[in-house]
Amino acid sequence: MEIALNYSINPEELLWFLSRGYDETIYKVEGKSIYRAFRIGHEKVLVKITPYAWSVHIDWLVGTTNADMAACVKNFVTEWFDLDKDISAFYHLLNIDPVFDYMVEAFNGLKLVGMPDLFEALCWAIIGQQINLSFAYKLKRRLVEKYGDFIDYEDNRYYLFPSPEGLMAADPDALREMQFSGSKARYLINIASAFATGQIKKEMLIALPADERIKLLTGLKGIGVWTANYALMKSLRDPAAIPYGDAGLINALLGHGVIPDKKELQGMHALFERFKGWEAYLVFYLWRSLAAKPVE
Repeated sequence: MEIALNYSINPEELLWFLSRGYDETIYKVEGKSIYRAFRIGHEKVLVKITPYAWSVHIDWLVGTTNADMAACVKNFVTEWFDLDKDISAFYHLLNIDPVFDYMVEAFNGLKLVGMPDLFEALCWAIIGQQINLSFAYKLKRRLVEKYGDFIDYEDNRYYLFPSPEGLMAADPDALREMQFSGSKARYLINIASAFATGQIKKEMLIALPADERIKLLTGLKGIGVWTANYALMKSLRDPAAIPYGDAGLINALLGHGVIPDKKELQGMHALFERFKGWEAYLVFYLWRSLAAKPVE
């Protein structure tokens, strides 16, 4: 199966971003391809995804396929990598900004890598609260390996993120043994219960105005404004969902001289006003700027 692209991507940047040294457990990057398992209805499937500049190839490795299942995977991958997005207007804004114009060449063709599964996005945001990324990935792996499903293929195990029903039944004491704090354990179980019972779902948020989305999410225990904005940025691709207070974002803004210190936010607000409509993309590129450029 092939996804023909209307707008080019940078496969090298994409693959580097997905394999940048953290202990990711939901997918694996091997060579120039990404392996990921999916649950479609009651069926588990495994695919190999190979990105090129003007197309993305998807090879079915495990599980049966039909037109509906192929469409589900194709839609997920398209959303995951933001393949349908024309970012030329964003690049125009970067080009006329003397602080960020270097990004057009340095990260050329990099799309905002999202997290289409809203449940996973919210859980990941909760896991990452107040801890560094390396430890957050370790906690995520422990959670997924205990409560998630998997597919074995050619001596490798490919995990699926836990379902809301599976995580809802988690024992808080077991989560604490995995080094989750007591509050995070409660928050994860609470969020899982909200999804399992239909209290919240992605389609519900999509139908709401932006301010109502924030209100709905922050009405759930464990979801503050940062967590809500992170999930809206990564899962719903809300261009104005800015995770204010994010440590990486603040460090990137300090490094670019946009703000003089961590408490002065006036420069941040002025910056995002200049990039109105592309705030989420600018956040993503600022995060990208914190890492060393991959070796050519």
